[in-house]
Amino acid sequence: QGIDIDILKIPLDDPEAYKTLNSGNTTGLFQVESAGMRDAIKKIRPSCLEDIIAILSLYRPGPMDNIPVYGRIKEGKEEPDYIHPKLEPVLRETYGIMVYQEQVMEAAKVLCGYTLGGADLLRRAMGKKIKAEMDAQRSVFVKGAVDTSGLDEKRASEIFDLIAKFADYGFNKSHAAAYALITYQTCWMRAHYPLEFMAALMTLDRGNTDKLAIFKQETQRMGIPLLPPDINRSQ
Repeated sequence: QGIDIDILKIPLDDPEAYKTLNSGNTTGLFQVESAGMRDAIKKIRPSCLEDIIAILSLYRPGPMDNIPVYGRIKEGKEEPDYIHPKLEPVLRETYGIMVYQEQVMEAAKVLCGYTLGGADLLRRAMGKKIKAEMDAQRSVFVKGAVDTSGLDEKRASEIFDLIAKFADYGFNKSHAAAYALITYQTCWMRAHYPLEFMAALMTLDRGNTDKLAIFKQETQRMGIPLLPPDINRSQ
């Protein structure tokens, strides 16, 4: 069409892109083509990039149990539990659910006075589940929570266990964010240039007949005519 698009400068709040994502017709969209992903999208109804990042992080064995909860809290059907008032700023973006490794580290910093280097050691200890390391970190965490936030030792230990449970499944947000941006870009392209988008998909996978069959069905569903080979037109 003679239009020059800088994909890095498209708006990240385009209603048509989110409408496309939430329609459930996600063929060709990066990371969200599977039936399970479509189901997760139906429960969360993403309306911003943060929601896409969360979906990509939650859709894994373990944390996917939190997908319905995330959706209900997002819709206002359930109240979020921030564990402790100091953790609300850390967990607000994910409705009280600790999704990311970065949140584990920030929680330790805010609640217990950890340095970021110390918080990274905590994150690694929680991920590995080595008892000696966990016992050592529990002592540091509890003492820090008592000194920094005035918690009693029993409550501090309970919060440690809660965070450890989340940390077991915690995902790296910076990784998920990079993927989510590409997911959004494919949504935007499909929403605004569906014909060109489908043509690009079919060109990319022209040697994969299984995928071509899926894309052919999708073009029919979208009302895009797919011409047969024609020596006068197809070059």
